[in-house]
Amino acid sequence: MSRVRRLLVPVACAALASGGLGGGVAAAASGTAAVDHTLPGNTRFYVDPEAGAARQAVADLKAGKVQDALRMAQLASWPQAIWLDYGTPAEIGKVVRKTMLAAKATGTVPVFVLYNVTGRDCSFYSAGGAADPAAYRAWVQGVADGIGTGRAAVIVEPDGLALLPNDCPEGDPDGTRTEQRYANIRAAVDIMEAQPKTSVYLDGGSSNWQPVGELAGRLIKANLSKTQGFSLNVSNYQPTDQLNRYATWVSTCVWYATEGPAEARGRTDTCASQYYSPAAPNDGQPGNAVDFADPSTWKWVDAWFDRTVGKPPVKDLTHYVLDNSRNGQGAWIPPAGKYTDAEPWCNAPGRGIGVRPTADTGQPLADAYLYVKTIGESDGTCHRGTPGPADPEYGSEDPAAGAWWPDFAHTLARNANPALTFNLGR
Repeated sequence: MSRVRRLLVPVACAALASGGLGGGVAAAASGTAAVDHTLPGNTRFYVDPEAGAARQAVADLKAGKVQDALRMAQLASWPQAIWLDYGTPAEIGKVVRKTMLAAKATGTVPVFVLYNVTGRDCSFYSAGGAADPAAYRAWVQGVADGIGTGRAAVIVEPDGLALLPNDCPEGDPDGTRTEQRYANIRAAVDIMEAQPKTSVYLDGGSSNWQPVGELAGRLIKANLSKTQGFSLNVSNYQPTDQLNRYATWVSTCVWYATEGPAEARGRTDTCASQYYSPAAPNDGQPGNAVDFADPSTWKWVDAWFDRTVGKPPVKDLTHYVLDNSRNGQGAWIPPAGKYTDAEPWCNAPGRGIGVRPTADTGQPLADAYLYVKTIGESDGTCHRGTPGPADPEYGSEDPAAGAWWPDFAHTLARNANPALTFNLGR
């Protein structure tokens, strides 16, 4: 038992007379080579005993902050994804292999995030990635080798398709880097799908980003058909109900453009979008875009899909997973006119953790609700259009992207909706 675990258990016991901070028995990696990429509905996800919240609970307990320690112990009991964005192929393979062994011992399934694609995040806070395509593919193979024949779920490159190189401020005049991005992501899909029990989900940004048809087209080009589906809302704050609605439109648009009538084949651009003017006379079809997603107008999106596409068989539609790590209070709406660039996606103030991780979502296309973003890690040194270095919403400089931020972790945990509890193995 690790030192972190030894110190956390008494905190948990004091709260609920419970000994457990981790998951229980689940569908586990069997070690066989039988091919089964589907994420089982009774999946229990892996809890990392050394995660940031666990370390923070120990620090808070040492500082005599018992209530804070209890809150972090509660958070540490819930599964969160493990981000992979560093190391050589051999180094990352060793890290993944260690996690797979720990997950097998607890009968749980780890969720890994590949976040190392060449040219990642343009020139923004999380810029970086592998040096070139060959290095990236070798690195992904290292991850795959670490997973082996065990059961795992993999999120492929958050924002990698929603933020292509040709979307970057510096642009991609000849399209070379954008095509390279697609090729890299397709290669990652092929490598991960070669593992017999790995469930692969291509990241697609969030419901307040790419229009339905644009995202559907990008997913198709990245070989969505070879995967188990797509992921949404990684590191974002959009409400679960809106995400389910948007995801269903994207999935339906994919079907319409690949399996629908001949005149629709290859034409995801004809799909209705979440961006409309409320007064749009043609039921909000493309061409009536506004610069925000207004759910009050989404009835027009539903109307377009009902009238034009109908109801494809659920069995033929693409599945998805959602990140609920920070959407319990919904998205942050910045004060009107306060900032030239409010960066509402960056360390949004007053947010909270959302619905707990589960593979039993009650939604026919939603394979799982997850905590993908590490709860408590900063998005970057947000300035919101000001000279900085302080973030005006916090009055101090935010930590660098990916750095642990205790105050942010506590805010998200305090504002959790539903309220945070210990994971007792449900």
